[in-house]
Parts: sequence; C-alpha cells; structure tokens
Amino acid sequence: MKKEKKAIWGWGLYDWANSAFATTVMAGFFPIFFKEYWSSGSDVNTSTAQLAFGNSIAYLIIALMAPILGAISDKASAKKKFLIFFAYLGVLMTAGLYLVQEGQWVWAIFIYIMGIIGFAGANIFYDSLLPSVASEDKIDYVSSLGFSMGYLGGGLLFLINVLMTLMPDAFGIPNAGVAVRLSFISVALWWGIFTLFTVFWVQEEKYSDHNKLNLDVIKQGFQQFFDTFKKIRHMKMVFLFLFAYWFYIDGVDTIIIMAVDYGMSLGFDSNDLIKALLITQFVGFPAALIFGKLGQDWSVRKAIFIAIGTYMGVTIWGVQMTQRHEFYILAIVIGLVQGGIQALSRSYYSRLIPKNQAGEFYGFYNMLGKFAAIIGPVLIGFVGLTARRILMPPSPTEAQIIEVGQTAARWGISSILLLFIIGGVLFYFVDEEEGKKEAKYLAK
Repeated sequence: MKKEKKAIWGWGLYDWANSAFATTVMAGFFPIFFKEYWSSGSDVNTSTAQLAFGNSIAYLIIALMAPILGAISDKASAKKKFLIFFAYLGVLMTAGLYLVQEGQWVWAIFIYIMGIIGFAGANIFYDSLLPSVASEDKIDYVSSLGFSMGYLGGGLLFLINVLMTLMPDAFGIPNAGVAVRLSFISVALWWGIFTLFTVFWVQEEKYSDHNKLNLDVIKQGFQQFFDTFKKIRHMKMVFLFLFAYWFYIDGVDTIIIMAVDYGMSLGFDSNDLIKALLITQFVGFPAALIFGKLGQDWSVRKAIFIAIGTYMGVTIWGVQMTQRHEFYILAIVIGLVQGGIQALSRSYYSRLIPKNQAGEFYGFYNMLGKFAAIIGPVLIGFVGLTARRILMPPSPTEAQIIEVGQTAARWGISSILLLFIIGGVLFYFVDEEEGKKEAKYLAK
C-alpha cells in the first residue's frame, strides 16, 4: 500500500474506532440505560435534564481545554500523542461503565462525562491531522471518507450489541441488562484496538520550529493560544464561519445525543428507537461519501446549505410526530445529511486556516463545536422543565402527567430550530476566497 493511501486509511480508521462510542454509548444504550436503570424512579423530564446537563458539563470542559491543547500540540508536533492519550482515556472510562450498578446515576454521569472528554478530546487532534494526510483537492473526500467509515464501523458493532440485547440467550448472556453492560466492554475493545492503525499508519507533519513537549513548550502553547485568538479576531471569514458553525452544529450534535431520550419521552419503545439509530448508521455510510463527492465536484457551500435546510425540516417534523414509523423516516433523512454536514464543515474550515497552524485553529473549531453541544442540551432541558412547570395542573392524574411530559418534551426539541436558522444566516456571509487570502497572509 502506498504511503499516502496508508495514511488516509489509518486516519479514517480512527473514525471507524471511536464511532462505536458515539453510536452504542452516546446515542444508543447510555440514554436508555440511564433512564431505565441508573436513574430508575425519576420522572422523564428530570432524567432528561440530568442527562442533558451531564453532556453539557463534559463539553464545557473540552471546550475550555481545546484551543490551549491545540496550540501546545502545534508547538511540540504532538497531535498524535494527545490523540492517543485522550482516546485511551475514553476507552478506560467506557469499560468502567460496566461496573456502575442500578440507581447509581451520579457515578454513571461522572464516568460518562470522563468518557466524552476522552472521545471529544481525541477528536481535536484527529481533525487537526486531516491537512497532514490529504491534499486540498482530496480533502473534502477524505474528510467524508472518515465519517463514512465511522458510520459503517460504529453501525456494525452497534448491530452486534443490539442483537446481544434482543437475543441474550444466543450469546450465552443471562439477560438484556447484562448484555447492555457487556456492550460497553465491547466498545472499549473496539475503540482501543482499531486506534492502533492510526497510531502506526498516520505520520504527523513536522515543522522546523517545533520542540519536544516540555514546560517551555506548554508556556509557548498558552502564548500561542492568545496570539491565535487575536488573529481570529482579525480574520473576518474564519471568525464568521466559526460563529455560523457554532450555531448549526449545535443543532446537529444535540439531535445526535438527545434523539433517543426524546423518543422515550414521547413514549416510543426503546427497541424501535435502537432500530432507528441503526438505520441512521447504515444510511449514513454511503451518504457521507456522496456528500464528499458533492463537495469535491459541485460545491461544498451549497451542500452545507442543503444539510442545514434538511435539519430544519427534521426539527419541525420531529416536534409533530406521533407514530413510530415517522421516527424511522426521520432516521433515514438524518442519515442522509448528518455525516455530510460534519465532514464538509471540517474540510471547508481547512481552506480558511494556515496549514502550519492547524492544531491551534482546529482547537478553536472544536472549542466552538463543544460549546455548541453545551447550549443545545441545556436549552432542551431548560425549556422542557419550564414547560412542565407551566403546563402541569394541580393534583394531576397519571394520564395528565404523561401528556404534559410529552408536550414539554416537544417544546424542548422545538427550541433547536432557532440554532439552524441563525447558523444558516451567518454561513451565507462567509466568503471562501477571501478566507483563503487571509490564511495565506497569516502563513507568511
């Protein structure tokens, strides 16, 4: 295998590896197990708020760390080292979920938060390695290849884990609860083993002024963070794109991590929701590649607008849906655009920044992405709880409690529409050619 192809496949296989956490843990089993096992006895809106605030705390920590770590990794050419550290932190925490017992929701949230820090922290450096493995004419396709491999790899393991929970006897497992806990172990193994391909096949591009990772380099990294912040303030197109991305990716990430919880709040069966997630994964595999070709051969900008518009439609439909087949249809639609908007946003941003400063600039990119993941879940949790308090009658019957809970959940998810609208409007004013000129000037 040629060195360039080996690097591309090694880079893409990290998405194959870590997407098992995104699918089986974040989107799939954790929300269900949290609601039915670790947080048993709580009402639907309270457990939703607990999960939402847990996600927000994790992403707040990563958001604050991202640009600093990105700058340090640039100074020391340490992107791979940081990726390895955070990836295996996530692996360890994922395995640790197996040990959490029924009713221990605080421990579940704590370990989950640490797992997200590992997952999201490693992604900072995974993203920043993209310009090292792909030339500009291939970068949209390679970025999309990573997401498509993530959908396929994460989907395959998720399918196995779903079968384990639906047919535990066939796997020699006593019950579905144990199967779910064992699925966390399987994710840890999958993530840890396939990350090794990235470790050995991807070579980090070195720059002559880089030093070994030490205290002086860390100090330089902090200084570079503040310098980068000043640069971004004067790079109009980068600044504008980051704010647009902040808003629209907020909606995307919130739908990813809260969709199953929302479906359960509406009273849908957890098995139906898991099937919908599987549909999204396997539709997302070819769709991400198609979006990559759209970006490469047609227009990255137009493809991103198509995805934002689709998500607006998904949100409006999701607020009104009442039948499980509607959830399946929405899963297909989301699968068509989810990987595309993530991949093309990542590659579009690479055109606006200096290549030799990718770590620090992707640090800011991931920082805003994680701050976005704070706002969305908190918005859903806050709006849902507020609506519940407003709508709940005195001395409600059991039927009224269920009805109000479902209505409050719809109010919560509807708030996400605003984020797509703001993001789309801001993105309209981003000029790619002007951004390239700014990046070339800064790279001198």
